[in-house]
Amino acid sequence: MKEVYFRVRGRVQGIGFRYWAVKKAQEIGEISGWVHNAADGSVEILARAEEEKIDKFILACHKGPLLARVDKVEFIVGRRSTFLPPIEAGIFKRV
Repeated sequence: MKEVYFRVRGRVQGIGFRYWAVKKAQEIGEISGWVHNAADGSVEILARAEEEKIDKFILACHKGPLLARVDKVEFIVGRRSTFLPPIEAGIFKRV
């Protein structure tokens, strides 16, 4: 299993990125985690799955949905906000 916490920057809020991320995780299958609109205009994602599935999901997030413009994907190492929920096994959701 692989767990990643990353931030997607660009035009990613107000265009359905979180909805798209949930659908993409379901399409790939067996990805647990969440997607969250951050106060700075980016989208944060915490995801856990087999390495192949995570890699596929990350590659998709570099492009995003049709109306998105992804400028940067940044991986966050270390501390996460205590206000954001832990991963629930088998569920990928918007928070």
